[in-house]
Amino acid sequence: MFERLERLPDDPILGLMAAFREDESPDKVDLGVGVYRNARGETPVLEAVRRAERIVLERQATKTYVAPAGNAAFNQAMERLAFGAGHPALAAGRVRTIQGVGGCGALRLGAELVHAASPRSVVHVSSPTWANHVPLLTGCGLQLESYPYYDPVTGGVRIDAMLQALEALPSASVVLLHASCHNPTGADLSEEQWRGILAVIRRRGLLPFIDMAYQGLGAGVDADAFAVRLFAAELPELLVAVSCSKNFGLYRERAGTLHILTESASRSQAALSQEVRIARRLYSMPPDHGAAIVSQILADEALRDLWQRELGDMRERLVGLRRELVRRLNAACPTRDFGFIAAQRGMFSFLGASAQQVRALRTDHHLYMTEDGRINVAGLRAENLESFTRAVAQVLR
Repeated sequence: MFERLERLPDDPILGLMAAFREDESPDKVDLGVGVYRNARGETPVLEAVRRAERIVLERQATKTYVAPAGNAAFNQAMERLAFGAGHPALAAGRVRTIQGVGGCGALRLGAELVHAASPRSVVHVSSPTWANHVPLLTGCGLQLESYPYYDPVTGGVRIDAMLQALEALPSASVVLLHASCHNPTGADLSEEQWRGILAVIRRRGLLPFIDMAYQGLGAGVDADAFAVRLFAAELPELLVAVSCSKNFGLYRERAGTLHILTESASRSQAALSQEVRIARRLYSMPPDHGAAIVSQILADEALRDLWQRELGDMRERLVGLRRELVRRLNAACPTRDFGFIAAQRGMFSFLGASAQQVRALRTDHHLYMTEDGRINVAGLRAENLESFTRAVAQVLR
């Protein structure tokens, strides 16, 4: 049977990781993989996570399954984190939550629910969007189309073109939106722009599907959830996929949630029953370790405060790196303006390099980034900023 299978090419990111590992240069820099790194180039375990994990292990009395919907305390804590503790949608019982296998699993659960409700649905994603959105959303049979988003000239959002495209969509179309720290561009929508998008979605009867993978790494925990809370207060239906990988540093623990909002508590419960059946078919039961850690952090005032301080330090490091990178690049490349990098948020930005220039940066300077020129700003630190800037100036001139 298996002799008929052909070897597939490596996933672009996984292939980049492998090439980086094989590079023996002491000057190599990984700017491709989407993980946060501190000033020492490490992806640390947060102290809040360490303390919560000790408590979880000390109290844990069984390793039996959790329910298909996941850890109930975790789900409720994540609802309050995403929507805000006093949100009217929570008070009305219009939100139901299922634990996903990370943010990726939450996205797939949302796609499966859309497919179950309307198999011919089309999901409209930003141009560009995170590469893994494509297999996650189409794997269950949904079709994908794109709407204008990033302006490579300004480094900002093509808001007029985006609104025009959304206005032309058929009723009940699904629109995938990035809550904050847009991946791969770092270009975020302002609150005013979110309100404009809300007006179009309401008028056209569209279903927003918000991907919130970086809550707290952009402008803050509450600010990064602005669109989620606004839409939940004003719309009858909403899907929100949330990841704990970046803001809690729980990458390998695969903790995330899908939040489903409908017109009423009864309809939300019906949707959740469908999701439980879907999850049962896909993987049966979710993992619990990461969910239990997050639940402990969010339930303990001291741990929550510690987590928010650590998250704030991560956010400020990214802001500082962006400013310093712009200063150095503008000095090294005076004919180009890199100011857009400082205006963007989160870990990612487009460098403005062609695929050929990206390959030159990798081959000649041991700088690893994706073929589209996306860089993970967190991969930079004091020791490599100068060499990175010189290399970019040399290749982009």
